[in-house]
Amino acid sequence: MSGTPLAIAVVGLGSIGLRHAQAARREPGFTLAAVVDPSPAAAAWSREAGVDWYERLDSLLTSRRLDGVIVATPNALHRDATIACLERGIPVLVEKPIADTLQAARAIVDATSRTGVPVLVGHQRRHNPILRTARDYIAGGRLGTLIAANATSLRRKRDAYFNVAWRREPGGGPLLINGIHEIDCLRMLCGDVAAVSAVAGHHARALPVEDTICATLSFESGALGTFALSDAVEAPWAWEMTSGEEQDFPAEDESCFLVCGTQGSLALPSLDCWRNRAGGGRGDTYVRERLVCAPADPWLVELRHFGDLVRGLCPPEVGAVEGARTLATVLAIADAARSGAHVPVPSIIAPSSSSRPSP
Repeated sequence: MSGTPLAIAVVGLGSIGLRHAQAARREPGFTLAAVVDPSPAAAAWSREAGVDWYERLDSLLTSRRLDGVIVATPNALHRDATIACLERGIPVLVEKPIADTLQAARAIVDATSRTGVPVLVGHQRRHNPILRTARDYIAGGRLGTLIAANATSLRRKRDAYFNVAWRREPGGGPLLINGIHEIDCLRMLCGDVAAVSAVAGHHARALPVEDTICATLSFESGALGTFALSDAVEAPWAWEMTSGEEQDFPAEDESCFLVCGTQGSLALPSLDCWRNRAGGGRGDTYVRERLVCAPADPWLVELRHFGDLVRGLCPPEVGAVEGARTLATVLAIADAARSGAHVPVPSIIAPSSSSRPSP
């Protein structure tokens, strides 16, 4: 990235917002111009970092010029903050999920189409070389026809995590906070999901939100998938625990994704591909090969991509429509768990849009 550093603000200085703020301060193509968060802790951090602090987003937007905004507020606040920026011509990186409801997500889709100002949804795993390598390998037909896929997100969150109220209430919960990553990865690897079934459990913590959920997925391609999620178990079968992407977690040598086809199967994040080169007869030996990719920090790759997006150099890797499609799949899983029905995933269609005005 070249040129004058981009002036970026971060709205919401929780754990993810703080991560974005620290990255924006380190990256030479950016200047962290401001932080918006009403908490005393955010005000104190801003003072120590020498960054302007605002209690409210509208105060920031009416007082200074910005090149881009990163929205990392609680899920229910994504819509209003994102649309407020778009209406002022400011591109937005909004953390996943794009919103907490499909209606709110569609409002963001409509706003980016109406204004011509781009939105990038913060599914940072899409920028991970492991998943990009797997996507390209599968898209190249190396597994044959996709038949089945499995994803797991099985780990434990400590009790103190739930001291933040919104994480315990509808709009929070591990399906929207964590499981949406796995569903987005499955969509990246296997395509859109047509319908889902699911069951949910609450008995580990007895909170309004689920602590465990299991789902089956019918992909539009005809492939089938399963997904098991819990944040109440002592287990290592989650992306955070296996990929090395999160430095706060030990990297375990385990798999948490399997994608299986008629000519081979792929395990992630190891990138181990299994084939039967003898033709598939009984007793045949399987051969394993490991795909290779250069490691990179997906959070930094995402931030640099956002910079290119702000400068008008590329379209978003995960735009508003794509983020809304992942949200629609996750909300269909939640609906299926409540109703016990096999639930179709609502379609999200991009409205016709005008091109973004030249900067």
